Amino acid sequence: MLQKTKITAFVELGKFLAQFSSLKSQAQETVLLNEYFFTSFEKLLDLSQSHNGWFTKEQVCFAVNSWSEALTDENLSKWLSNYDFSKVQPKTIGIILAGNIPLVGFHDFISVLLSGHTALVKTSSNDKHLIKFLADYLIAVDKSLEERIQFIDGKLENFDAVIATGSNNTARYFDYYFRNVPSIIRKNRNSVAILTGKESQNDLMNLGEDIFRYFGLGCRNVSKLFVPSGYNFDSFFKAIYNYQEVIQYEKYANNYDYNKAVFLMSNYQLLDNGFLMIKEDKHYSSPIAAVFYEYYDSIVDLKKRLTDEEEQIQCIVSNGLTQNSIPFGQTQKPQLWDYADNVDTMEFLCAL
Repeated sequence: MLQKTKITAFVELGKFLAQFSSLKSQAQETVLLNEYFFTSFEKLLDLSQSHNGWFTKEQVCFAVNSWSEALTDENLSKWLSNYDFSKVQPKTIGIILAGNIPLVGFHDFISVLLSGHTALVKTSSNDKHLIKFLADYLIAVDKSLEERIQFIDGKLENFDAVIATGSNNTARYFDYYFRNVPSIIRKNRNSVAILTGKESQNDLMNLGEDIFRYFGLGCRNVSKLFVPSGYNFDSFFKAIYNYQEVIQYEKYANNYDYNKAVFLMSNYQLLDNGFLMIKEDKHYSSPIAAVFYEYYDSIVDLKKRLTDEEEQIQCIVSNGLTQNSIPFGQTQKPQLWDYADNVDTMEFLCAL
C-alpha cells in the first residue's frame, strides 16, 4: 500500500477544489495555500469559456465538484488498497490527453503519480489550463512531485510507456507510433440507455443529465436510446424539458441548427422538441443536439448485442437491466475505480 504521505497532497487538492463546487466560490480558512491559489483559480474559472467555448463556468464547476468529491482520504485509500505498489520501478509515462470535456484526462494523470511513476503530459489545446493549475497546486503541497511532473508542447519523446486518448483515426496513428512500448490506447466510445417504458418521471429527468451534461461531448454521455417496440416518447420529452436552456448556448444552438438542416435535407424522420432531436438510427455516435434511438423486441437479444459490441460502448444506463449498468443521472460521476474502457489503468502502471 502506498504510504499515507503520498495520498495527502491529493486529499488537500480535493479540499481546495471543494471551494469551487458551485458558481459562487467560497473560501475555507482550513484549506492549504489558499492565499496563493484561491483567487487565481477563481479567475481561471471565470476565463474558462474564453479558452474553450464549450467550457462554460457551470460545466467546469461541475467537473471540479466531481473531483472534489472523489479526492477524499476514504476514496483514495479504498481505490489504492487493491494494488501492490511495492515492486513498482519508477518509469516515465507519456500521457496524451483529450480535451472534449473539462479535466477529462485527470484520472490518468493522478494514476501515474500515485503509482510512483513520472508523468510526461501532452495536453489538448482545448484543455491546457486547468490540469496545469492543479499540478501546480499539488507541487506546492508536496515538493517531491515537482520532479515527477512535466508538461510538453511538442513531440512526445523519452518515455517508457504511454496512455493516449483520441479518436478512432488518431488511435491508428497511436497504435503505430507507440508499437514498441507498453500502451493504453483509447478510441471513440459512446454510452447508451435502455428504456422499458416503466421508468419513472424522475428516471427520465435524470437521463437528461446523462444526455446534456457537457453538452453531450463526453464518451460517458448517452448518445443512443434502446426502447421497446411501440415506445411513446411523450414522457421522455416531458421529462427533459427542464434542460431547454441548453439551446441558449451559442455553440450548442449552432450545432442544433446545422444538424437539423442536414437531417431534413436528407429526408430523415425526426422527433424534435426545439433543443434536442431524436432519430431512429443503428449507429451509436450521434451528433451534438441529437440522440439516436433503436427499437428492440427482446431484452435478452439486446443484452447479447451490447455484449458483442462492448468495445464501442462506454456506459450502459438502465434500472439494473445489465451487469454493471449505471443508474440514471450518474454517468458523469464515476468513482476512482471506474476505469475508462474497462481497462484497469493502475494495474497497467503497476505491472510495468
